[in-house]
Amino acid sequence: MPRISSADYCALAAFRHEMRKFLAFSEGAARAAGIEPQQHQLLLAVRGLPRSLRPTIGTVAERLCVQHHTAVALVDKLETRALIARERSDEDRREVLLKLTPAGEAVLEGLSSLHRDQLQTAAPELIRMLRQIIELSESSRREPRPQARRRAL
Repeated sequence: MPRISSADYCALAAFRHEMRKFLAFSEGAARAAGIEPQQHQLLLAVRGLPRSLRPTIGTVAERLCVQHHTAVALVDKLETRALIARERSDEDRREVLLKLTPAGEAVLEGLSSLHRDQLQTAAPELIRMLRQIIELSESSRREPRPQARRRAL
């Protein structure tokens, strides 16, 4: 494994700082819109699912990297606020699908617009930092690894 250099640590820390700034922005924007950050992430996960995936609680839990019961609690809170609805699948009545309500669509659209604008500002620096990390990683792979000294018998 290549050694981690001081430049690697600096690049990784700078990237992490920029990512954290974006995440702090995102969390604040969600709260300003009257929902919790994980609720925003759930709305986005449902609305942004690829067509090949069905919007079930299990799918959303996997997309959010949370336990099933955590996704259920998030859906319960969003359903209470009329931002999401549960519907039985026409194909399999045992399957429950999630769907954003018009109010949920409106909240998500407002937040997504803010996030897209913020990314227009943050993306160039994030891309620059990612390139730096990649370049440092590639250059450390090209450097010969020091051989361990062998002890004379």
